[in-house]
Amino acid sequence: MAKHLDLEEQEQLDQLKHFWNTWGTLISSVLILVAGALAAWNGYQYWQNRQAVQAAALFDAVDAAARSGDSARMEQAFADLKGKYSGTTQTAQAGLTLAKSLLDNGNPDGAKEALSWVAEKSSDDGLKALAKLRLASVLMDQKNYDEALKLVSSAAPSEFEAVYADRKGDILVLQDKRTEAIAEYTIAYKSFEEGVEYRRLVEIKLNALGVSPVSLAVTAADAVGGTK
Repeated sequence: MAKHLDLEEQEQLDQLKHFWNTWGTLISSVLILVAGALAAWNGYQYWQNRQAVQAAALFDAVDAAARSGDSARMEQAFADLKGKYSGTTQTAQAGLTLAKSLLDNGNPDGAKEALSWVAEKSSDDGLKALAKLRLASVLMDQKNYDEALKLVSSAAPSEFEAVYADRKGDILVLQDKRTEAIAEYTIAYKSFEEGVEYRRLVEIKLNALGVSPVSLAVTAADAVGGTK
C-alpha cells in the first residue's frame, strides 16, 4: 500500500516538474510584471498625494498673501505652483485667487495674465471655464469686446452654458447688437430653472431691451401650434 502511494506521489511530482518546466518561466514573468505594475501604481499614488500636499501648502501661501494684500508674495507662490505643480487643482485655484486680488488692487493686466494661464493650462474644465468667464469681464471693462466674445463662445461644460449665454448677451449689448443680444439672453433665460435668482436677472435685461420672456414663450407656443 505504501509502495502504491509512493508511486502515486512520484507520479504527481513528475507531473508537477513537467508543468513547471513548461510554464514556470512564463508564470514567473507574469508575477514579476504584476508585482512591478503594483509597485508602479503605488508609487504613482504616493507621488500624486505628495504633489497635492505640497501644492496645497503653496496655495495656502497664496490665500494668506491675498488676505494680507501682499501681492509680491502672492505672485511668487503662484509662480512656484506653475513651475512645480501645474497640473494640480490648487494651482488653478491659486490663479483665480491671485487674479481677484490683482483686480481689487487695480492691476487688470496682471489679473489677465493669471486668468489666461488658468483658462489655457488648468486640468479642471470647470475652473478653466470660470477663468474664461472672468477674463471676459476684464476684457469687457477694457472695451476689448471681440476677444471677450470669443472667450465665451468657446466650448464649456454644460453647467456653464446659461451663464456663458448671458455674458454673450452683455457683450453684444455693448456692441449695439440688440437682436443678437436678445437671442443670447433668451437662451440663458430658458436654460435657468424657475426660482433661480440669476434667471430673474436675465429677465430684467430682456425687459430693458423691450422684450418679455412670457411673450417669447407665448410666441413660441403659437408657432408650435401653427405647425400642427
